[in-house]
Amino acid sequence: MYDYDLVVLGSGPSGQKAAIAASKLGKRVGIVDRRDMIGGVCINTGTVPSKTLREAVLYLTGLSQRDLYGSSYRVKDEITVSDLAARTQHVIARQTDVIRNQLARNHISMITGTGRFADPHSIWIDGGSARETKVSADKVIIAAGTRPARPSSVEFDDRTIVDSDGVINLQAVPRSMVVVGAGVIGMEYASMFAALGTKVTVVERRERMLDFCDEEIVESLKYHLRDLSVTFRFGEEVASVERHQTAALCVLKSGKKIVADTVMYSAGRQGQTDDLGLEAAGLTADKRGRIAVDEHFRTAVEHIYAVGDVIGFPALASTSMEQGRLAAHHACGEPTRDMHELQPIGIYTIPEISFVGATEDVLTDSATPFEVGIARYRELARGQIVGDSYGMLKLLVSPDDGKLLGVHVFGTGATEIVHIGQAVMGCGGTVEYLIDTVFNYPTLSEAYKVAALDAVNKMRNITRIDG
Repeated sequence: MYDYDLVVLGSGPSGQKAAIAASKLGKRVGIVDRRDMIGGVCINTGTVPSKTLREAVLYLTGLSQRDLYGSSYRVKDEITVSDLAARTQHVIARQTDVIRNQLARNHISMITGTGRFADPHSIWIDGGSARETKVSADKVIIAAGTRPARPSSVEFDDRTIVDSDGVINLQAVPRSMVVVGAGVIGMEYASMFAALGTKVTVVERRERMLDFCDEEIVESLKYHLRDLSVTFRFGEEVASVERHQTAALCVLKSGKKIVADTVMYSAGRQGQTDDLGLEAAGLTADKRGRIAVDEHFRTAVEHIYAVGDVIGFPALASTSMEQGRLAAHHACGEPTRDMHELQPIGIYTIPEISFVGATEDVLTDSATPFEVGIARYRELARGQIVGDSYGMLKLLVSPDDGKLLGVHVFGTGATEIVHIGQAVMGCGGTVEYLIDTVFNYPTLSEAYKVAALDAVNKMRNITRIDG
C-alpha cells in the first residue's frame, strides 16, 4: 500500500538511529536529506566541526601543555583558518562516509532532496530538479533538527556578523570578537577563540552563565577564561550592531560600545519546520519551530513521530540518538523501556565541563541533605603528567545511605570520566563502592576514590560529634 514502512525526515543523529533501528526490525525504510547535509547539522556545521575545531585549537596553541613547558609554549606561532579547517574537513568527510556506509549496510534508501508533507502519509521530495516526486509511508519520523535563531533586528553578513553555524567558515582568526549569549554554544566558541589569542567579550542579559551547572564549576571556568583575557558583560543586552569597513561596533542598551572584528550571535536555536508543510499533515509547531510530542515521541497525528532538537530540550546529540531509537521501536510495535532519567551533560569549553545528577543548588532548594567530596587533579599523578593543575571532580553524596546524588567534573577528560559516576548512580551504587574499587594508576579516574574518601571522612567527622 505504501512505498515505505517508515520515512525519516532528516539524517542527523536522531534520524540515523531511528532509520537503522527500524531497518533492524525488518522494515522498509527511507531517509530524506540534502546531498550536502548527510549527517545533519551535527556533522556538517554543529557538534562535530566545533569539537574538531576545539581539538585543533588545543593542539596548535599548546594550551594544555603550558603548565609543563611555560606560558609562552606554542606548537605553531601563526595559526591560520586553513590550519583549523584542514582537520575539520577531514573529520567531516570521514564521518559522512561512515554514515553513508551504515545506511547502505542496513539497506536504508537514501532519498536525496528536501521533503514536505503532501498529506499525512505522503511526502513531496524536491531533489533540485524542475519537478518533485512523491513518496508514501505508513509511519513518518520528523528529525529535521534546528538552525541558529537570528534576531530580525540584526543584519548577518556571515563575515563580520555571524551565527554559531557560520563561525566555522570565517576567513581569518579575528583579533577581537563579541559573543552574544553565554549559553553552551556561546561559551564553547568564546573559549576556543580566546585560546587562539582573540580578545573576546561575552555579552549576556542574564546575571550568570550556564546557570544549570554547578556554581563552583562555573566560577572555575570563568576564572580560566578571564586568564585568557575574556571580558564578561552580564546583565547587558545588545541594542544594535553597526557594520563598518574594518570592524563592527556593538552598542549595548546600557550605552556601552564595543569594537570587534567579528560579532557572533548565539541566541538559541530554531526548529527547521518552516518548509515541512506541517499543516498538510495536520500538525503545527510553536514560535520556536518545535513540535510537541508525547512520552513515546508521537505527535498529535498518531502515525507521525518527532525526535531530536526539533522537539526541544535537551537538544543534545546523545539524547537525540536514543529518542530516535525509541521512537522507531514504538512506531514498529516493538516493546521499549523508557529513556533513563540519568543523562549526562557535556560542555566542550576549554577546560571542559560535564555532570550528571543534581547540583548543590537543586539539592539545597529541595531540602535534601548532602555531603561534598572533592578531588583536585593537581593531587593526582595523572593530573601532573598531563599538565592539568586546575581540574576537579566533585561528588554529592547522601549522608543517609551513601548514594551518589550528583557528579560534577571540570578539566581534562571531564566528558569521558563522568560516565563512571553515571554508571554507579544508575546501578544504585554507593560511595563505599568507589572507596573499595581499585582504579588504574596513574589515571584521572582515581579522582573518584579521592573524592569518595573526602566525602566519607567528612560524614564520619559529623557522626563522631553528632552521634
